[in-house]
Amino acid sequence: MSAFILAATLLSAVMACPQHDLSSSSIMKRADGPADWAYDAAYNWGMINENYTTCQTGTQQSPIHLSTSTGYSKTHTPTFNYSTSTAGSLYNWGYGPAFSLTSNVTDLSGNPSMTFDNETVFLKGWHIHAPADHTIDSARSKAELHFVHATASGAERAVVAFMIDPVPFGTVANSTFFDSFSLPSIPTFSDMTTRIPLDLDLKQALTEIDGAKDFWTYEGSLTSPPCTEGMRWFVAGKKMLVGTEQMQEILAVSTYSAREEQKVWGHNINV
Repeated sequence: MSAFILAATLLSAVMACPQHDLSSSSIMKRADGPADWAYDAAYNWGMINENYTTCQTGTQQSPIHLSTSTGYSKTHTPTFNYSTSTAGSLYNWGYGPAFSLTSNVTDLSGNPSMTFDNETVFLKGWHIHAPADHTIDSARSKAELHFVHATASGAERAVVAFMIDPVPFGTVANSTFFDSFSLPSIPTFSDMTTRIPLDLDLKQALTEIDGAKDFWTYEGSLTSPPCTEGMRWFVAGKKMLVGTEQMQEILAVSTYSAREEQKVWGHNINV
């Protein structure tokens, strides 16, 4: 009976989760081949594939809980070299809206960049999780935007995370960043092939979170298999607020993509 249950669980995971490694220019390098994991079975990732052992045994797994009572970081302060017009493609990464830059995939040094601790990393693209991966003061935002940065050779190294929530219900106000393109034009999560060429003002996104001047930082991992560690996380203290209709449009093309919260261990939060 136990063997039958295990087989059924694995089959469910395979069928429940779309392909996550889109191409050599994907925003995040994931496991190759058909997806054999699902967010609703995140507790079991380390057991279903030997390449995912770190998901189970890692000491710096993401996401984690963060608290305003601990204060924001005074170290590892990032500086951004973003453009007001960055070329790329809007698409759906299988779980929600995403954007990948038009660039040389083997040399990212010409991309918008971020510098921290005398290390410069380069933007590969962004994607949205719904609901949010991280919890703050025991609350989970409706969505979380990840700006993914890598070394010049393309190895993922750092993520800047923005919480996304709607303005108070009945308030008429939109995010200028999300107003700069058509959210309804984004393909649904069942369409991972359609690409919409677009130039985006990435500086505007930073403006809406006050340049991430207040932030938490810690040593973490990718939030899906193979859960690779060695990622520097920056989680903005200020939320990105969007209009009610904008929030609805984001959620309409998203499906559940939040990994369960991980226990704080060797993360060195704000250290």
